[in-house]
Amino acid sequence: MIKHSTWVLSFLFACGVLGAQQTAWQPSPGHTQVPIWPGAVPDPQPVAGPEVAKTTGKEFLIAGRPAIGVRNVTQPTMTVYWSQGKNTGAAVVVFPGGCYKDLAIDLEGTEVCDWLTPKGITCVLLKYRVTDVGAYPKSGPYPESPMALEDAQRTVGLVRFHAAEWHIDPHKIGVLGFSSGGHLVAATSTHFAKRLYPAVDAADKESCRPDFAVAIYPGHLSLSAAEWDAKQGSKKFVIHHPATADKDLGVNPDIPVTHQTPPTFLLQAEDDRVDNVNDSLAYYIALKNAGVQVEMHLYAQGGHAFGLRRTKFPITGWPQLVETWLATIGMV
Repeated sequence: MIKHSTWVLSFLFACGVLGAQQTAWQPSPGHTQVPIWPGAVPDPQPVAGPEVAKTTGKEFLIAGRPAIGVRNVTQPTMTVYWSQGKNTGAAVVVFPGGCYKDLAIDLEGTEVCDWLTPKGITCVLLKYRVTDVGAYPKSGPYPESPMALEDAQRTVGLVRFHAAEWHIDPHKIGVLGFSSGGHLVAATSTHFAKRLYPAVDAADKESCRPDFAVAIYPGHLSLSAAEWDAKQGSKKFVIHHPATADKDLGVNPDIPVTHQTPPTFLLQAEDDRVDNVNDSLAYYIALKNAGVQVEMHLYAQGGHAFGLRRTKFPITGWPQLVETWLATIGMV
């Protein structure tokens, strides 16, 4: 995997090259953010300043358009986007990416909901906790930081708790995320037997296991053999692939894949210089070895952080692949 310091420099949007400052993020009219915690959040962390939403400048344009990044999130919220037309009963909790430092709230958030709701799928956009670059203690992937995974577990349970009220099938609740949000998809898919926090209400008695998972250009999922040995002393799920330059590659042991991991869809561009293709490869092999239903699509070109916006690369047709896959596994 490309080291954090390298991809922070590479990923301009997520890690600092941002334009005009705005106020704290608010959803479009007709949608309301709801706090996911009834009281104090677990494991509160200080941040560098108040929550802000910033728009990228000309340095970061996708399909000719800027994107909005949200940082310094201390009070996580969910925003429900109701299904339109014929309701399939399916729901998707959406995790925007952004290095666990920002949230690409429109590019990898609201635009996902705009795509899925006309398909009869309810979307729940999670604004999970992230801290600005330089904040301490820093936010990051679990177990480096528990905050984002705590928020994800809580939200999946909340959606299942409200399933009848929201006309959702409690057995058709999935997660979808990009980049670091893709890692959060994998973490939520493998850490559901026990919550990271003490139960606060009846919603925490519901299962927080997703019924399906979609990870788009995910990161933090692979370890080299040397890193694996240093961390766990085991080579379970080690694979060999020419792209590893003749080095063994293993799935991150902090992502404990089992046969109970939900059906998963993976998408990756081989020229992604932010989250290496080996992350998806390692996770795919681990899922296959565990007997999990998994579908992966690799494209030669496409880079990183394209979201759903149409570019010149064929990879940006991926939403249709997900729609077909969801029908294949019986979710729609």
